Amino acid sequence: VQLQASGGGLVQAGGSLRLSCAASGRGFRHYTMAWVRQPPGKEREFVAAIHWSGDNTYYADSVKDRFTISRDNSRQMVYLQMGSLKPEDTAVYYCAAVKPGWAVGRWEYDYWGQGTQVTVSS
Repeated sequence: VQLQASGGGLVQAGGSLRLSCAASGRGFRHYTMAWVRQPPGKEREFVAAIHWSGDNTYYADSVKDRFTISRDNSRQMVYLQMGSLKPEDTAVYYCAAVKPGWAVGRWEYDYWGQGTQVTVSS
């Protein structure tokens, strides 16, 4: 599975942004998909995930009620709608395919896309 994220940019605090992740290759629809971010000078951290069926979603506490993850299996796309953005949301955002056998809180990844930069100004 190859992944390519897009949609990052510069936005003011309180604003919104929508990230997209285009997948190619076989197997996409069987993967739980996630967004992971890496703030400047910090390690990567889990943001959100969506079950392969689209029926279940999972969020980090820091983004709950502000971000929404979704997917379109027919188009092999994953999205992250981000709202009420804060300066601490500034990071490189990656989409990733979650390794099968995952458990909430123990996210591991099989495939990564290249990152897209999100910068939130105060």
